[in-house]
Amino acid sequence: MDSRRLAQTRAGYDPVARAYAASLPDTSFEAQQDMAMVDRFAGELPPSATVLDAGCGAGRMLAYVRSRVAGVTLAGVDLSARMLDEARRADPLAELTVADIADLPYADDSVDGVLAWYSIIHTPSGDLPALAAELHRVTRPGGVVLIGFQSGTGRREIAGAYGHDVALTAFLHRTADVADALVAAGFAIDTVLDREPRTTERHPQGFVLARAR
Repeated sequence: MDSRRLAQTRAGYDPVARAYAASLPDTSFEAQQDMAMVDRFAGELPPSATVLDAGCGAGRMLAYVRSRVAGVTLAGVDLSARMLDEARRADPLAELTVADIADLPYADDSVDGVLAWYSIIHTPSGDLPALAAELHRVTRPGGVVLIGFQSGTGRREIAGAYGHDVALTAFLHRTADVADALVAAGFAIDTVLDREPRTTERHPQGFVLARAR
């Protein structure tokens, strides 16, 4: 992500962090199919796995993964320091770092799984190959990656969120494009899911689960 978009995204999430965490304190917002994908991801992890939540936001998925994986070591990164303040409340044991998901502060082959839950929505489609390569770099052979996102094509401008005036650019991605980027980076695709939007959603939702080769 270029420096201008990084700054825009950080400035968009810092002010809303407290309200975001209050509005989405857990996984009850997710559809049953969504959580089935997360459970499949968790089920593919080895005992005492090391898992990275790439773009962890306020930490609700950190807390859920900890509840599903015995002995898990959790790490999370996010552009917003304020979001990480909320994530520390959600999971005080996770190692949390301010970082770009496309430039992760981790060694090669250092995690067993990466969860990127709606964190690629600010990544332009043209940047997906580089992002997939970075996820592959940090994932051990045989490790798994799950990406969730709003499905489609194009972009939308967000002028306000959670009671604050903020400016954010969000991008839609086709599941086929995400899967292709992961394959090119060295992953094998396990599962691809396209879900129709619920009445509370504007767009279809996409999920891709892949394994590092």
